[in-house]
Amino acid sequence: MTQPVEAIYRRESRRVLATLIRLLGDFDLAEEALHEAFFVALQRWSQEGVPDNPRAWLVSTGRFKAIDRLRRQARFTPLLQEQANALEAADWSDEDVEDDRLRLIFTCCHPALAADAQAALTLREICDLTTEEIARAFLATPATIAQRIVRAKGKIREAKIPYQVPSRDELPERLDSVLRVIYLVFNEGYSASMGADMTREDLTREAIRLGRLLTELLPEPEVMGLLALMLLHESRRPARTTASGELVLLDEQDRSLWDVSMIGEGCALVEHALGTRRFGPYCLQAAIAAVHAEASSAGETDWPQIVGLYDVLLRMMPSAVIELNRAVALAMRDGPLAGLQQVEGILARGELLDYHLAHSARGEFYRQLGRVEEARVAYERALALAQQAPERRFIEKRLAGL
Repeated sequence: MTQPVEAIYRRESRRVLATLIRLLGDFDLAEEALHEAFFVALQRWSQEGVPDNPRAWLVSTGRFKAIDRLRRQARFTPLLQEQANALEAADWSDEDVEDDRLRLIFTCCHPALAADAQAALTLREICDLTTEEIARAFLATPATIAQRIVRAKGKIREAKIPYQVPSRDELPERLDSVLRVIYLVFNEGYSASMGADMTREDLTREAIRLGRLLTELLPEPEVMGLLALMLLHESRRPARTTASGELVLLDEQDRSLWDVSMIGEGCALVEHALGTRRFGPYCLQAAIAAVHAEASSAGETDWPQIVGLYDVLLRMMPSAVIELNRAVALAMRDGPLAGLQQVEGILARGELLDYHLAHSARGEFYRQLGRVEEARVAYERALALAQQAPERRFIEKRLAGL
């Protein structure tokens, strides 16, 4: 792609796709229309220049390409001619385009779809992650993820799942899946599953945008909690890597680089959500992030409060990953041996054996205890599992330091 078209693809392609799905009522047809629209743009814009409203141009071009495709296929399937005529006769406006991605999320998270398919479909269609990236996030094979996506699209088509935001009465039962998917999108942006860069700001920004939309639509405590959690994590992004892209641990970050406005907004949301006394796991995670954000230095962090919040979170939502995070907080409160014992217990149960951060934490605790050979084994295992370049370089430095 030429540079202007490539930049517009990165910025607009998912919005264009969401609108095309609404207009065409079919995922596969919309995806084909999207690619054809950008192919035409590549040819024309280099000669005619980029239009004033490239998103509307791409939607309009994709729509007409889809109609043409249906008419060509109508020679073999007459019903497609009726579909093409209906699409051509229908009016469309780009006034509601901003809501299309939210509509698409609720479609992808419909309860008729399996939970793993909901997340895979959303990450693929809304965020343009590859099947390989999604597979990494789910610890699955690309073939498995591809099958989930195909089955989900087929289910939406066969069950005629509506492309709309549910009514207010329906929203609560649909909310858990939507929150989980938005957080998965954020996590992939906050700590990319693989590649040269540690973060993908486009994904974190999009997840926060979706979180804001959802908060406006349904200002429930857990919705506010998720938005707060994402804002508080994102506030630290400028300090998480050096200018050359090297990983910087939380206790070594330059806190003057943290985004004060995001921290203020996130902490206010946490306070409001907790005040309802109807909080859940996202609110508690946001509360933990708020304790970190409010500490002026690493040494002033209230680790006893963080451990206590993790205790409540674990009772509410048992999870080996949360247990690992608690082990790190426990080590900061009680010393590396306490943290090591917790991590060894998790691994002994057969959990997180393929999770590089568990082995990295284990290596760090051994390093702090001066048990060099055990630290080396743990770090080597973490290095074998890590896929992200900055994390790999960080582990390599730890190994060299031993």
